[in-house]
Amino acid sequence: MAKINHSLLIKNGRVVDPANGIDQISDVLIVDDHIAAVAPSIDFQAHETIDATGQIVVPGLIDMHVHFREPGQEYKEDFESGARAAAAGGFTTVATMPNTKPVVDNPYLVEAMIDRAAEVGLINIKIIGALTKGQQGEQLAELAQMDEVGAVAFSDDGHFVDSAKMFLNALDYLKPLDKIVICHEEETTLVKGGSMNESLNSARLGLKGRPAIAEDIAIARDCLLADYAGARVHFAHVSSARSVDIIRATKMRGVRVSAECTPQHLTLTDDIVDPSDATTKINPPLRTQEDCDALLAGLIDGTINCIVTDHSPHAIYEKELPYDQAPSGFPGLETSLAVLLTELVSTGRMTLVNLIEKMTWAPAELFGLDAGTLSVGSKADVAIFDPALEWTVDAKKFYSKAKFSPFDGKKLTGRVTHTICGGKLVYKL
Repeated sequence: MAKINHSLLIKNGRVVDPANGIDQISDVLIVDDHIAAVAPSIDFQAHETIDATGQIVVPGLIDMHVHFREPGQEYKEDFESGARAAAAGGFTTVATMPNTKPVVDNPYLVEAMIDRAAEVGLINIKIIGALTKGQQGEQLAELAQMDEVGAVAFSDDGHFVDSAKMFLNALDYLKPLDKIVICHEEETTLVKGGSMNESLNSARLGLKGRPAIAEDIAIARDCLLADYAGARVHFAHVSSARSVDIIRATKMRGVRVSAECTPQHLTLTDDIVDPSDATTKINPPLRTQEDCDALLAGLIDGTINCIVTDHSPHAIYEKELPYDQAPSGFPGLETSLAVLLTELVSTGRMTLVNLIEKMTWAPAELFGLDAGTLSVGSKADVAIFDPALEWTVDAKKFYSKAKFSPFDGKKLTGRVTHTICGGKLVYKL
């Protein structure tokens, strides 16, 4: 029998593991870096015990869309601060987007980022490579070489690939590799200079709009190209009701498309936009309640596969610029689960099991990750949260370097108390 270096027993928690259809009061035994047992009662003298009575025990959360700003913009965020923010939010696996400085568009940078993630070591940080060189949309990046060294997907996130021919070339190239292309979908000419959803609100506030039709057109084009190429296409941060309809119809035809949405697009609308406060400026922008409702319906019926944060940190002085000049995005890892528990689960609009599935097993299965489950023998990535714990968001206390949020000051119910990655406790409230 192999020597046990460390063991951790989680007692009396409500274990929710959608991958295995588990939702019951159970114990979870972790031995070294793997799940050793999940059962109603485990009699084992562990090195460490966590009493999870009244709490919920789930697989470590997965976020396939974050911006940690390495390399080149570490003043906004770096792998260490981003990883600590992720752990505080219950995330044990994240994937970083390549729109850094320089762009991660070659195997040498992918390898360097993988090494950097291992150096930080807190959580699992996966690397997404750029689709085109410099994300310029003009020449394919070194896709096969990046795949060989460990890129989990490819994206020009932050940029729509204007050339249908270039996008089709990428799909044809990646199809034999069975890799997903993650698409930022906004038809460029329709959103240039816009800073919020095009609506009566944008007209009233005097801000140039980014119309939802720009997203709809881009998604419609790429649904057709995905069908034509037989390739895997994933739509980033979907925000429009019509886009949900287009994706649903495309999936029903058997086309290999998938989609994600964010907590902010599920729970916030353009009614809260204040030109003097750019924390609400995101890309794509906050839309209408009708769009929020359509996204939720798409999540529940499976049209939208998973939830991501699109964690997008910036320096505070950048977000204090005038609304139309400030960069888009805000840090979301530390508030994501609590916002969704408060706004969707506590209100009865979504079940807890469905929410956890969209944040664990669904992205793991979609992207082929060894994660998202509490199966015996699997890697011991676990999050524990108290669903009744009330707290008020204080952005100044974020682990992220970005100390701002549209949820700042909001009272939420439900908070992560422990995060375990590879059998190691990496966060405790």
